[in-house]
Amino acid sequence: MVSGTPQIGVLALQGAVAEHARALQAAGAEVRTVRRPEELEGLQGLVVPGGESTAIARLAAPVGLMPAIAQRHGEGMALFGTCAGLILMASRVSDAEALEGFDRIGGLDVVVRRNAYGSQLDSFTDQLDVQGLNDPLPAVFIRAPIVEQILHPEVEVLAEAQGSPVAVRQGRMLAASFHPELTGDHRLHQLFTEMAGQ
Repeated sequence: MVSGTPQIGVLALQGAVAEHARALQAAGAEVRTVRRPEELEGLQGLVVPGGESTAIARLAAPVGLMPAIAQRHGEGMALFGTCAGLILMASRVSDAEALEGFDRIGGLDVVVRRNAYGSQLDSFTDQLDVQGLNDPLPAVFIRAPIVEQILHPEVEVLAEAQGSPVAVRQGRMLAASFHPELTGDHRLHQLFTEMAGQ
């Protein structure tokens, strides 16, 4: 292992785990999958992928994985949530009924709404102007959540689509409504790898 290579985990309960791992490796990270709290040990960053936020929360519950992730983040581990990952990181979910009784990570000062863009049939792609990137970023939206409200001035909006924030950053948290792992453009993973390594 090259000294200085960030160790980044991918939460491997559901979603495009292999695609995230490939994007992170392309960005220069050393990657491992995470299913249990002890596997968070030594990580500088963790990607919380898309999938079904309620299913991920249910699968994480028996081993107390969400509180363990929140604790490790409090100790300095960077987090990158995509689609369902954004929902699990948001401090408030406006339609959280299906998540009631399950731990989430929290800590990202935004209000999100699940499946805000409709069903799987309403999936779409877009070219996003992202703060800090020179060229537009291709983005795939699949049953994507929407950021309805920013709750803290520390939350920086990196990109918008259809008038709403779809990529945000707050401290050592990065989150996106879309699936950056499903394109060949790894610049958001590169940004996260740099965040994790700092």
